[in-house]
Amino acid sequence: MKFGMLLRSLPRPLRIVLGRIGVLVPQMFGVLLATFLLIRLLPGDPALLMLGNMATADQIESLREKLGLNASVWTQFTSYLSTVIQGDLGTSMFTSNPVVVDLLDRVPATLELITYAMLVTIIIAVTLAVVSVIKPKGLVSKFSKVYGLAAGAVPDFWVGLLLIYFLFYVAGIAPAPFGRLDPIISAPSPVTGFLTIDTLLAGDTEAFASAVGRLFLPVLTLATVNAGALMKMTQMIFADSYRSEYIRHARASGLSEWKLVRIALRNSLPPIITMVGFLFGFLLGAAVLVETIFAWGGLGQYAVSAVMNSDYPALQGFVLVAAAFILIVYTVVDVLYGIADPRIEV
Repeated sequence: MKFGMLLRSLPRPLRIVLGRIGVLVPQMFGVLLATFLLIRLLPGDPALLMLGNMATADQIESLREKLGLNASVWTQFTSYLSTVIQGDLGTSMFTSNPVVVDLLDRVPATLELITYAMLVTIIIAVTLAVVSVIKPKGLVSKFSKVYGLAAGAVPDFWVGLLLIYFLFYVAGIAPAPFGRLDPIISAPSPVTGFLTIDTLLAGDTEAFASAVGRLFLPVLTLATVNAGALMKMTQMIFADSYRSEYIRHARASGLSEWKLVRIALRNSLPPIITMVGFLFGFLLGAAVLVETIFAWGGLGQYAVSAVMNSDYPALQGFVLVAAAFILIVYTVVDVLYGIADPRIEV
């Protein structure tokens, strides 16, 4: 009883977070188990891939024994679970580095890419949606209809290749699509892992310009493909709010158009926040091919390499980090949802 009263006395965002913690643990265990079992179904023998086709049967068997691949699946899982609880995700079979070290090296690159891509996606989607609703017969409204249909119909890697061809190869206005910095520029000492922020903290304007330039094409690729879905949903939700009775009453009361738009958009936030959270989590997986195209050096490239080499520890580590990231994003969405509309019980 006292605990319930104490819980109700806490701020609403903190109550939501505490409520989520009890769900996160079994969810992460389910992810661990499902990932472990599914990865074992991948074709290819890691020992054979590591040793090459010229390896003898004895050499392959010896390496399998060393890697623990000859034990039963349940024994392998319990051993893996005990190491994960201790914060050890194993050692990559091909980089020979601890998986935790590999992931920590690559996580900042992916987070920087998808964070800026999400910000640009929101700006594009919300701007097009609001303008098209306010001026339904305008040019922006006509463009949004075509864009909304086309954006979801084209794959991101194809858009990325087109942007590379036209903006880099033909027009020459975009930097080379290779990595996060020009090869001749030294990376600053890592503070946040985001090169755009670390270069500013170091006062290196040349490196900052290079980091922003290298973000241009991959961010534009992800934003172009994903803004369409958010735009269509925002249009629908915002249109209902903007054409409602209370907005007509506010307009008749003499409120400016800008204030009316702010009120309507504010009341449209809960479902928009949900969609943004879903897209942010989705971008982590969507960035895999984009990172490969732009040689970004993030989690996407690491995951592709792990799949191609049947690198079990690396692939399990990637899925675990991706799942944790998505669960954290959804928790943040719940908090923002509760703040946007206190009437809703999350």
